[in-house]
Amino acid sequence: MYSVITSGAVCGIDSYIVSVEVDTAQGLPGFDMVGFLSSEVKEARERVRVALKNVGISIPPLKITVNLSPANIRKEGSSFDFPIAMGILVSMGYIPEEHVRNTLLIGELGLDGEVRRVNGILPIVMQAKKCGYQRCLVPVDNAKEGAFIKEIEVVGVDTLKKGIEYLSAPLEHCSEVISPTSISLEIYQNHTIDEGLDFSDINGQEAAKRAVEIAAAGFHNIMLIGPPGSGKTMIAKRIPSILPPLSEEESLEVSKIYSVAGMLNAAESIITKRPFLNPHHTISEYALSGGGRIPKPGVMSLAHRGVLFLDELPEFKRNALEIMRQPMEDKEIHIARSYGTFSYPANFILTAALNPCPCGYYPDFSKCNCRPYEIRRYLNRISGPILDRIDLGVEASRITITDLTKRAKGESSMLIRSRVMEARERQAKRFQGTKIISNAEIPPNRMHEYCSLGREEQKLLENIFLTMNLSARAYHKIIKVARTIADLAHEEKINMEHLSEAVGYRNMDGKYWGDQR
Repeated sequence: MYSVITSGAVCGIDSYIVSVEVDTAQGLPGFDMVGFLSSEVKEARERVRVALKNVGISIPPLKITVNLSPANIRKEGSSFDFPIAMGILVSMGYIPEEHVRNTLLIGELGLDGEVRRVNGILPIVMQAKKCGYQRCLVPVDNAKEGAFIKEIEVVGVDTLKKGIEYLSAPLEHCSEVISPTSISLEIYQNHTIDEGLDFSDINGQEAAKRAVEIAAAGFHNIMLIGPPGSGKTMIAKRIPSILPPLSEEESLEVSKIYSVAGMLNAAESIITKRPFLNPHHTISEYALSGGGRIPKPGVMSLAHRGVLFLDELPEFKRNALEIMRQPMEDKEIHIARSYGTFSYPANFILTAALNPCPCGYYPDFSKCNCRPYEIRRYLNRISGPILDRIDLGVEASRITITDLTKRAKGESSMLIRSRVMEARERQAKRFQGTKIISNAEIPPNRMHEYCSLGREEQKLLENIFLTMNLSARAYHKIIKVARTIADLAHEEKINMEHLSEAVGYRNMDGKYWGDQR
């Protein structure tokens, strides 16, 4: 007898529907699997056979053939165990065929019949809904993850036996066996802000805090440069506390990446906090971009819609930094492998922190003992193209004893965050009906539409372009930063004050790299 069970698989961060075709017939006993399968998929026959035996179902001596379609796409992983087992039971008459129509099944089987969690449930459930399926049977540990998708029934199954009971019951009584999983989004929204890190903890560094506020408001890349102990890392780690909460659409987008990477669990099935990734400087280029025979999302993709903090920037490998060039511009990364080309989103705020020289105290020559060629070699570890892609550069000056002993606390993250959110609301109205979310994403061909300048402002910018020998990219970045500064000031037009402040954040190139190159 022939049967078809619908399942799904992941390709990149998207998914596709897989038809699990099972045929049982009289003849020489065997269990054959076809459909361009990896070794772990082929091992499903032993897991399925033993799992069925341990729940009390013995497979008679039959010729069993399983085909996973489409056959031109390589199947990986152990997520087809559960649908293969159910396909065999349907073809043998244990489960009515109509009970598996419009239903997607997925899950790994243990030898004792346990249905174990798998990666990528979120994009698979999204694809099932898109294709018109009415319900999904998934491992119970993945159920909350899948239930985030609305208008499709997600049922969490913990054992093969329970799944058989569910599919064997009349359709109108299935929910009595296992109730569909539901989640309350309010429960997750209560945990979107980390109350532990606050900008009020930082004394002094008003210029750096102002630059960070601008970066958060416009989603701009920022570089903090200063001596050791000046608070660069403290400031960077508090950036998520002033970013707006993830919207439902953004939360779904980020959660898809973490689902494919296998970084969601039953306790935290949906990502509702802005990601903050702080990799060590020994990280490889493959870990940063995404690697493996079939690439998994790297650190740049895991930081999507959040912050990627690179502390001690010159200490990172040159190849690792250069890999970021294209993703910083395109907001996504493309990885080509023998199995195909994979695309992962990578729209993050790059926050870089560094010392100005190997000892950390340049240009304070009372403490700095570095020779000019040592400073030049150290700073030149950061290439010009990377510097050109950083919107704001700001100095974190040495902390004074007055700052340290000051009792009055500075502005809280909540207060700064309120201004950032007001600026983001202005941007949301401005970009309504487009795919643009923040000022940093404005394409060059729409600069005149969203960032128009008056005659005096344009003349000032032309003089600055010639004086500072700016690239076209740096020219546009100055205007985008000025647009964000104007939004924070509740101004519709960019004026001279906004432009002057934006230009000031490009002075780091000339001060530290201009004489060194």
